[in-house]
Amino acid sequence: MNFSHETIEKNSALLIVLIVLVIAVGGLVEIVPLYFQRSTTEPVTGLKPYTAVQLAGRDIYVREGCYNCHSQMIRPFRAETERYGHYSVAGEFVYDRPFQWGSKRTGPDLARVGGRYSDEWHRIHLDNPRALVPESNMPAYSWLAKSPADASSIETKLKVLRTLGHPYSDEDIAGASRELAGKTEQDALIAYLQVLGTSLKAKQ
Repeated sequence: MNFSHETIEKNSALLIVLIVLVIAVGGLVEIVPLYFQRSTTEPVTGLKPYTAVQLAGRDIYVREGCYNCHSQMIRPFRAETERYGHYSVAGEFVYDRPFQWGSKRTGPDLARVGGRYSDEWHRIHLDNPRALVPESNMPAYSWLAKSPADASSIETKLKVLRTLGHPYSDEDIAGASRELAGKTEQDALIAYLQVLGTSLKAKQ
């Protein structure tokens, strides 16, 4: 078969097949090596998998679409690191499925928010963001304080994550429902926010 430029341009089926082939090869060359790099597959020193409460909070974070306005990726540029702290590294996010990196910055980056504010500050901010940040355009999430955290599937989630390589013990899984007992969705979300970036801070 003649694979001249003119032949390929005139044969749309062949053009599509070649485009898919090129994209597939390019993707493999870019993605496969990442699975063999320690910096992307091994957790940073001190990183622990999310507790049951933190994992429930992360699910709420994703459910409410917080990632639509808040990134969790600090880029290695001076303007970024001076404002937010150490740039993000892949080893911080090996227990995130999916990770919350992104470029959206309607609100501030949350990669290093853990421990920056008190739990009470977060409660007020979630109930009424403008009480603490007058220029904020974030909606209030006051109902989270009244909604109990869902413990019905937490043990199953931990079991699934363990099969994917997260180091949860039998005790962690067995006690997951008890850990969430009496907690609200607001409690869980705050627990998740308070752990973001703390492993790398401890390492420094």
